[in-house]
Amino acid sequence: ECYIQNTAREYAKIYAAEAEPLEGFGEVPEIIPIFLVHRPGNNIPYATVEEELVGEFVKYSVRDGKEVNFLRRDSEAGQKCCTFQHWVYEKTNGSLLVTDLQGVGMKLTDVGIATLAKGYKGFKGNCSISFIEQFRALHQCNKYCEMLGLKSLRTTHQKQWKATSMKIKNLPNSSTIKKAVPKKAREARDFISSEH
Repeated sequence: ECYIQNTAREYAKIYAAEAEPLEGFGEVPEIIPIFLVHRPGNNIPYATVEEELVGEFVKYSVRDGKEVNFLRRDSEAGQKCCTFQHWVYEKTNGSLLVTDLQGVGMKLTDVGIATLAKGYKGFKGNCSISFIEQFRALHQCNKYCEMLGLKSLRTTHQKQWKATSMKIKNLPNSSTIKKAVPKKAREARDFISSEH
């Protein structure tokens, strides 16, 4: 828990260093530190300690990257959390994503990290790779993504989808292949493409 949150915190510090100097960007989300405490005289010898967050606790994202509520999209903190996720995704070439962003205002805690199966630079997260795929499919850039010059994930994902679709169309007997796909599998594929 400490390793995950403090790793995400280091990414947040680099993000802040890039975002804060931009005119009009304003305050940047901060992932608070978490510490492991050894208590040898206690029945439970280890515990984690972190700053108490006072105020309305909001989940800006869940572990799987799906939209939770309008506070994620419409609030300044929610939009900046989405931009932070996009920034990390782009900086790691799609290999790592900070997820489960939640907290009070711009102070975040109890985050998760998803990595590709092989990990990223020796680091493996605590969330499934599917969270990265869902983020890539669901993320909608906002003004903060534009301020940081982040590339649209929709354009990249659409190009990949079109290239895959064109390959499928060029296959011989593609109509036979399409009919052989069970309805349930077709619906899952259609869900992903309907986002674009």
